[in-house]
Amino acid sequence: MIVKKYQSYIYSLFVKRFLIINFIFFCIIVIINFFDEIRFAEKYGAETYFIFYLSLLNAPSLIFEVLPFAFLISVKLFYLNLIEKNELEILNSNGISNFQLISHLTIISGIIGVLLLLFFYSFSSALKGKYLDTKNSFSNSNEYLAVVNDDGLWIKEEIDQNLYIIHAEKFDADKLKSITITEADKYYNNKTTIIAETANILSKNWQLSEVSILNKSGNKNKFKSYVYNSSFNGEIISNLFANLNALNIYELHKLSNSYFKIGYSNTDIKIHLYKLYSLPIFYILMTVLGFIIINRLKKVKSKFFVIIFGIFISVLVYYVNYFSGILGNKGALPVYLSVWLPLIILFLICNMGLIKVNEN
Repeated sequence: MIVKKYQSYIYSLFVKRFLIINFIFFCIIVIINFFDEIRFAEKYGAETYFIFYLSLLNAPSLIFEVLPFAFLISVKLFYLNLIEKNELEILNSNGISNFQLISHLTIISGIIGVLLLLFFYSFSSALKGKYLDTKNSFSNSNEYLAVVNDDGLWIKEEIDQNLYIIHAEKFDADKLKSITITEADKYYNNKTTIIAETANILSKNWQLSEVSILNKSGNKNKFKSYVYNSSFNGEIISNLFANLNALNIYELHKLSNSYFKIGYSNTDIKIHLYKLYSLPIFYILMTVLGFIIINRLKKVKSKFFVIIFGIFISVLVYYVNYFSGILGNKGALPVYLSVWLPLIILFLICNMGLIKVNEN
């Protein structure tokens, strides 16, 4: 496909505005992160340079979260730039209609969206994982010491200078099945092994049933029930896997399969993956929506009002998306529909707006 000069100009102008907006977002996010990390540094006595390091690690993941709004604001600035330089009138007088203009913007938005999904998301998720691991190494707490793989759920915790390795074949909300708890001292010498059929982990006092306890002498004792005092409960364990932004697409699929094998709900991961796959379309729709809004408000002289109105629309779209995701997670909507319903609504709104743009 041969790219004409005016098309090349449109693409480059939009990309420049997009980069400027994201740079501004990046600076704002780093500053906000900086003040958040100050509290963490004060709590654990971290060096000042470490605050900047953590802020920079977390910024790309947060930038990825606000990218849809970056597209909407970028197209507004793009349109305003054309008006200020009378270039929109020149384009229209040379047969380039508003509909053709938005068509070119959707092409470049779609291309940018695919590139962001393929490359930037993997980059931001890697840094997010590094960010969480680094903070955990400072906290000296039991956070993030849980892993799900094909063998089941594994937990490592330290209580009263004793090390406990917990393995469960099945994990479903507040219940574990087929559990083995191995107790060792700080030198990793095995002391006791607890085997149970099930455990109710609604509280940190786990209620184990059908229990066998094997001590270091090889003696076995059996109990109908037994209480194991842990530093985890079902809610804490679930929250350890809640930050899906720290995993790339391959890792998300792997974790989803592992959840399925141990009987744990993978609905959150499915919704997250479907949202990722729909992002290029979401970016295109936000670009179209931004163009429609600025086209309808082009007679308004105040840039501040136009930008604020765009931010208001962005927040509105965000909450529609957010609540739809909650409905999908709670089972009130099918997973596919919870992701695509906001996009379908946005598509219909954009279609109606494009009819007005084409008439102009």
